[in-house]
Amino acid sequence: MEGRPLDESELVERARRGDHQAYGELVHAYQAIAFRTAFLIAGGATEAEDAAQDGFVKAWRALGRFRAGAPFKPWLLRIVANEAHNRRRSAGRRAHLAVRAAAAEPSGGAAPSPEASVVDAERRDELLAAVNDLPDDQRVVVALRYFAGLSEDEIAETLGIAQGTVKSRTSRALERLRESYG
Repeated sequence: MEGRPLDESELVERARRGDHQAYGELVHAYQAIAFRTAFLIAGGATEAEDAAQDGFVKAWRALGRFRAGAPFKPWLLRIVANEAHNRRRSAGRRAHLAVRAAAAEPSGGAAPSPEASVVDAERRDELLAAVNDLPDDQRVVVALRYFAGLSEDEIAETLGIAQGTVKSRTSRALERLRESYG
């Protein structure tokens, strides 16, 4: 059937055979989540852009090693996450996450009152400060789960850790947030 959009596995297979256009479609489909993932780990927009871009380049070069039939998104995000980790480590600093950009979602309803906006902004700032105070391993898991919207399986695959580790880090992080944020 002509004109139907290709599914992910077809795009991956075409890209594995060297089809740049097919890979371009994969990049287009995953560029936003790749940037958000890198941003949540690297902690800055510039580092995230570079990590995502380098991740896409490395993924292109590694397509021959991609396991046919496996989901592409977690595989790609693991490469991007590794790039972001490397950038964060090489910078030699512990930057706090500005998760506002990753968590921002446009409202679909009527504009809130000025008072409600101030209260919401204060609550958001308190919560973000509490998230930023979490240990790195817990902060990254919480950010990927709740700000990037990844599943536990995708987080485990992205970070190269066991799903049980994702669950335990999430649980510990949420408990700390309950204690510190209320």
